[in-house]
Amino acid sequence: MYEVRVTADFSAAHFLKDYNGKCENLHGHNYKVYAHVRGELLNEGGMLLDFTKLKAALRKVISELDHTNLNDFAYFKQNPSAERIATYIYEKIINLLLKEDEDLTWKEGKKTAWLYAVDVFETDTSRARYLPHP
Repeated sequence: MYEVRVTADFSAAHFLKDYNGKCENLHGHNYKVYAHVRGELLNEGGMLLDFTKLKAALRKVISELDHTNLNDFAYFKQNPSAERIATYIYEKIINLLLKEDEDLTWKEGKKTAWLYAVDVFETDTSRARYLPHP
């Protein structure tokens, strides 16, 4: 099994509507996001997935979130938790990659590559991870 990971950052504001505590007030974070791809087979170039393609997809998605109030996105239902942000980023990246990359396929009964997980760090010590399957 192989795994590659890319990272990117964005800054955004949010508040948690259904939270009782300081996070119910508007505040911001400098988020760090990791996108992990796993697979069992390498392409002809000896790569699981080109870093450039994965970074481009991640950067495109987070550019939509950067310097916004995340509560303005209907997707988050007024509660843009790190968990929901990770899910959103995962869904957007996988849709971009599936449209653009032939390496996300099955060969010889094995997946060549798939988006395994997205991690969203609100701080250096607080992370949420979205995995599409347990």
